[in-house]
Amino acid sequence: MATVDDPNAALRDSFARLRTEVGKAVVGQDSAVTGLTIALLAGGHVLLEGVPGVAKTLLVRSLSAALNLETKRVQFTPDLMPGDVTGSLVYDAKAGEFEFRAGPVFTNILLADEINRTPPKTQSALLEAMEERQVSVDGETRKLPVPFMVAATMNPIEYEGTYTLPEAQLDRFLLKLILELPERTDEVEVLHRHSTGFNPRDLAGAGVTAVLDAETIAQAQAAVAKVGASADVIGYAVDLARATRQSPSVKLGVSPRGAVALLAAAKAWAWLQGFDAITPDHIQAMALPVMRHRIQLRPEAELEGISPDAILRSILQQVQVPI
Repeated sequence: MATVDDPNAALRDSFARLRTEVGKAVVGQDSAVTGLTIALLAGGHVLLEGVPGVAKTLLVRSLSAALNLETKRVQFTPDLMPGDVTGSLVYDAKAGEFEFRAGPVFTNILLADEINRTPPKTQSALLEAMEERQVSVDGETRKLPVPFMVAATMNPIEYEGTYTLPEAQLDRFLLKLILELPERTDEVEVLHRHSTGFNPRDLAGAGVTAVLDAETIAQAQAAVAKVGASADVIGYAVDLARATRQSPSVKLGVSPRGAVALLAAAKAWAWLQGFDAITPDHIQAMALPVMRHRIQLRPEAELEGISPDAILRSILQQVQVPI
C-alpha cells in the first residue's frame, strides 16, 4: 500500500476530480467511468456496449469535456470509407500536386460512435492507428498525437443494421465495458436533471470543466508503469488467459496480447487505489472487462445461451489464486 507521504497523491486526486466532473453529466455509470479512467492511465482503448439510450456517447463526450485535450467524433455509417477516418490524398489544383488531408483520427480522443454500423473494411482502418499510434497513407507514415485513445460505442450485435467487429480489432481494445439500463433511483435522477434544465448538448452549462491535461496524464501513465507485479501474480494472469483456451465452450481463447492487457489494466486499477504493486484482487477485478471481447464461443455454447462473462466467472473460480 502507498505510504502517507505518497508522491502520487496529487496525481490520484486529479483523476478523482476527473470522475467527479464526468458524474456531473452522467448518472449511474460509475463502473464505466472508472473503466475509461483506467484505459486512459494504461494508454488503451475502450469499447462501450449497450442498448440505445444508456448514455454511451454522453459518457465519452463528458470525459472529453473534463480533459484539456482535442477530441473528434466520427459517426460510423454503412457508407463510411476508410479514408473518411484516417485521411487521404487530395489534389491541390493551385499547387499542382497531391497533399494529405488528415482525417478525424488525428486527435487525442476519437469518439467512434456506433462503430459496428459500418462494414469491417472501414472498421479495420483503425487497426494501425490503435496499435501503432500512426497512420500510413501512400507509403508515408504519420504519427498520431499523444495521448491517443479510441472510445468506441456499439449496440448489441442482435440489433438490426450492425456488423460483427473483426477479431483483430476487438483485440486492440483494452477494455469492453457493458452499460446496463440504470436502476430506478438513477433513472429518476436522470429525469429530474432534465426537468430542471440539464442539456446533454451543453456540458459546460452542466458545470463540466477540464481538470486534466496531456502533461498530467503522461505523468500518471509513467507512475502506473512503475507499479510492481510479483512473479506469482504475473503467473496468475497467464493461467487465467490459458484457461480460456482450454475451456470446452471456447473456440478462440485469450491471446498473450490479452494477458499483457490484463496486467496493464490491473496496474492502472492498483495505482488508482493507492497500491504500489498489483494483487490477485486487481487481476480478478479487471478479468471480465479485459477478456470478455477476446474469446469466441463455440456455436453449441452460443445455442445454449452461455455468455463470455459466465465462462470467465467460472474460470475465476477454478484457477488457483496465489497466496
